[in-house]
Amino acid sequence: MIKINDTVKAFLGIVLILGLFVLVSYAINANSDYINELINNSRIHSFAILFVLLFILATVIAPISVLPLVPIASYAYGWELTSFLMVIGELTGSSIAFLLARKYGLPAVSKLVSLKEIQKYENRIPNENIFWSIVFLRMAIPVDVLSYVLGLFSKIKFRTYFTATLLGIIPYSIAT
Repeated sequence: MIKINDTVKAFLGIVLILGLFVLVSYAINANSDYINELINNSRIHSFAILFVLLFILATVIAPISVLPLVPIASYAYGWELTSFLMVIGELTGSSIAFLLARKYGLPAVSKLVSLKEIQKYENRIPNENIFWSIVFLRMAIPVDVLSYVLGLFSKIKFRTYFTATLLGIIPYSIAT
């Protein structure tokens, strides 16, 4: 049996997500008339709610990714509203993850996220300038993992965490 190391698994996961992103983008362009009909119908608003809920779920329970849905939302709502919906979903999901980790600790977190993944990032939490560190770490480390790590291993106040997270996810949401 062939054994695949973690780097190859991560690379294949990224390729799969990007492939789905491209496939969905192509499908949107090929079916633009149908999507325009959906947008003009009231059912499309329920997609916005579902989109936010899926972002929350994907942030709380790793390794789910909703990135392939971004082209659909962008086409339906434009990049501005899609970015706003992403920020709402990720901010809510990351806040839930942080509070779960803070309140219930390692036993609860281990059921939602890989402990290996958490340990990998644990030492990256700085002791000084934590606010700006969180803002910049948000751009480099997956939102879900960092939320759990900060909830478990930092003494940061929730208000500070929330504000730094908000500032850190806005550029990602706009760029996506």
